[in-house]
Parts: sequence; structure tokens; C-alpha cells
Amino acid sequence: MPARGTLILVVGPSGAGKDSLIEGARARLSGNGGFVFPRRDITRAADLGGEDYNAVSPAEFDRRRDAGAYSLWWGAHNLYYGVPEAVERDLRAGSRVVVNVSRAILDDARRRLGPVRVVNVTVPKRILAERLAARGRESRADIAARLARASAYDVDGDDVVQFVNDRPLADSVTAFVAVLADGP
Repeated sequence: MPARGTLILVVGPSGAGKDSLIEGARARLSGNGGFVFPRRDITRAADLGGEDYNAVSPAEFDRRRDAGAYSLWWGAHNLYYGVPEAVERDLRAGSRVVVNVSRAILDDARRRLGPVRVVNVTVPKRILAERLAARGRESRADIAARLARASAYDVDGDDVVQFVNDRPLADSVTAFVAVLADGP
């Protein structure tokens, strides 16, 4: 039986580039069965771009959550996010499972799904503000709230890797893949 895999939780503020890093890593590691990049269910419209996700209605999300379809789930910014319970099978099979999650659920994930490695993606505030504005998804007030929230969480622990995402995307993806491949 293979050793249990590692759940790699990618966290950080909106606009830090988590989805871009994950998509870049997914492309570079395609064909490497040791890595799994699950698609999350999100209660937002399918045509908003950004990450590759399953758009579900709030009612469908509630139904799936109540049926035990999610290993992890949370709400943020009037949306709900769910990580499929299939990640538990992938972890038992020895895979490294890479998923973007809320910083608010780290303790729950550590307690129930370890071993865990947390990659805390940060970016200087000026760059973060530019990225949020360029997305065109939030109002000025929403951007201000997201910038305030960006510094509200301290992500620390022996399982945390701090990752500053302020380089050109190709360089950042290379460094991110190295972080994913390092360690248990």
C-alpha cells in the first residue's frame, strides 16, 4: 500500500495569482500521475472565466454538501466552494492533491485530511490592487474590502511555505512547481 499522499492547500488573498499558478502547474505536471488538481464546485455563473470549476446553483451545492460530496467546503463573498470528496481517495492512493482553499478552513483540513502542506501565496499590495481591478469582477468598494481582508489572516505553522508571486508568470509557475514537488 502506498504512503498517504499530501494535501497541498494553496491559500492567499483574491488576486494573488493562486489560480494562475495552479493552472500553470497543472499544465506542466500533466501526465504526472503523482499530482491531482481537483475541480471545485462554486456557486457562481460558469461564464465568469478564471479558474476551471464546476458551476452549481446554491440549491445544488446544498444538496451535494448534505449528501457528503465535499471533503472541504466554505462560503466567502456570497459564494460557496466545495472540494470533492474524491480527494480522500487520491490521498489514500499516495497522490499530492493541489487545491485552492480559504485560509479560514486550514485548521479543519489539517485535523481531518493530513498530512497537509500550505502554500501561502502573497503579492505586494500595489500589485494586488492592480490585479483585482484588471479582473473587472469587483466594485471599488469590493476591491477595498478584499485588500483589507488580504492582511487580516496570518498563515503560519510548520507546514506553511510562504510564496511571493511578484515575478513574471512563467517564472512564478516554475518556482511554484518546485514547491509542489518538494517535501513529503
